[in-house]
Amino acid sequence: MKLRSISLLIGSALAILTSACRTQSVTTSVTPHPHLVILHTNDTHSQIEPDRHDLGGIVRRKVLVDSVRASRPDVLLIDAGDAVQGSLYYTLFDGEVERVLMNAMGYDIRILGNHEFDKGMPLLAREWRQITGTRLSTNYDFTGTPLDSIFVTSEIRNIAGHNIGFIGMNLDPNGIVFDHNYAGITYSPVIDSANSEAARLREKGAEMVIAVTHIGYYEDDPLRPDDSDLAKASSDIDIIIGGHSHTVVTPSSDPSAPASMLLNSKSEPVVVVQTGSTGTYLGHIDIDLVTKAVTPTLIRVDNRLDSRVDADFAALIAPYRHGVDSLRSLAIGNAPYTMLRKSPELLNFFSDFVRLRAQEYAQKHEIDLAIMNKGGLRADLPEGTITRGSVIDIAPFDNRIVVLEISGKDLLDNFKVMAMQEGQGVSSNVRATFDPLTHELIDVSIDGAPVDHERIYTLATIDYLALGGDYMEPLERGHIIARSPNLLHQSLSDAIANHQVDALLDSPSSTVRFSAVK
Repeated sequence: MKLRSISLLIGSALAILTSACRTQSVTTSVTPHPHLVILHTNDTHSQIEPDRHDLGGIVRRKVLVDSVRASRPDVLLIDAGDAVQGSLYYTLFDGEVERVLMNAMGYDIRILGNHEFDKGMPLLAREWRQITGTRLSTNYDFTGTPLDSIFVTSEIRNIAGHNIGFIGMNLDPNGIVFDHNYAGITYSPVIDSANSEAARLREKGAEMVIAVTHIGYYEDDPLRPDDSDLAKASSDIDIIIGGHSHTVVTPSSDPSAPASMLLNSKSEPVVVVQTGSTGTYLGHIDIDLVTKAVTPTLIRVDNRLDSRVDADFAALIAPYRHGVDSLRSLAIGNAPYTMLRKSPELLNFFSDFVRLRAQEYAQKHEIDLAIMNKGGLRADLPEGTITRGSVIDIAPFDNRIVVLEISGKDLLDNFKVMAMQEGQGVSSNVRATFDPLTHELIDVSIDGAPVDHERIYTLATIDYLALGGDYMEPLERGHIIARSPNLLHQSLSDAIANHQVDALLDSPSSTVRFSAVK
């Protein structure tokens, strides 16, 4: 809290200094200082169309980008990863739609997120070889992989006579990307790599260094540094443009909001920004290239922009929209109630469905419990007609239901991981609690009984988690005994169409089954 207060004071001082510099340039200088404007996005997750709140949409984003470019001489457009995965546009077209539209919009710099790897490196390489602009990755070594030679480690851009350096920092793929989807890539730790490359750019004449990152903000994990850790451990980085955690980071008078100004190892300010997710905001950073004053803001992407859309740009979506609309109009059932993406109801529904469907594959084995991750759910289930497309929107990943045998000890170890994540989805017969301050696991019961360390449990989950995804590494110690032949979204679509989950749809459970102790 002290650091945030200091950060707010620094932010206020810099704002006053920025204002003073601008006033002086108007009253005493014939030529105003040159400025660089950086527009930035992160975690847009294939949200090509506006969301259910009528916010975002890539056509609207282009209106804003074009407007800024028309009014300012030096503008860069940057993306901090996870531009894909989350809608039918990616499920059906493997990243082509996002690549075509982002190229047409003229992105200058892009980095990888973890979801860019979801369909494997060969497909990723095919798409990224066609990307215009700089493809940046500082701490991944792609030698010998399909991504070899596609990326550069860093770059210096001369903007109005001033050298600005850029580095791209990626997260550790272990525990969050399927092993086979990044096989052969060598990861170097974020902080050491960033500091080393930033120092090298300074030696080459960079006046400022901007880190574009996909490592998250306030992840509260000592083993996986985030943007706040990078800012505080750095010495040559001026701005961090982040992604991954879907956090809105911008100057705020709210002391509980994520700090957008942190002190580095030399007690100098580092500006940290992030736009949240799904393209609701476009980030805008104004940099005075002489004073190095930095002014970050967010621009809301909404329907006020609709009267100014670029018709030619919008027409690029048309060839893809038919396939998307076809799935979204294919009715398979009815939902009596709305279940929101981040609600207990939807997480409980999927957890119970995974247990129910897994029993079909387990044969003689009785399923003891099911686990589902919150991050596997990407959209709401609205009241009314359920379509094939809406199910894919909710669970777009290439996951299958699996059944594994696991010891009680390993199962408890995994519940400890889930407690660090403030709980995950569990089936209706499970209750678990954790300490909200320490995130330590307090208690777990299955069918009202504590977990027996020595017993072998039959667990239903998805293969992403069974293989250690979302850092659930203890599940890797289990033994997979059955696997669904279909993807999760196909299994659920079939079950809805065959009225096998009517009871779950008719009686949504709002119970928080993995809860913090009050």
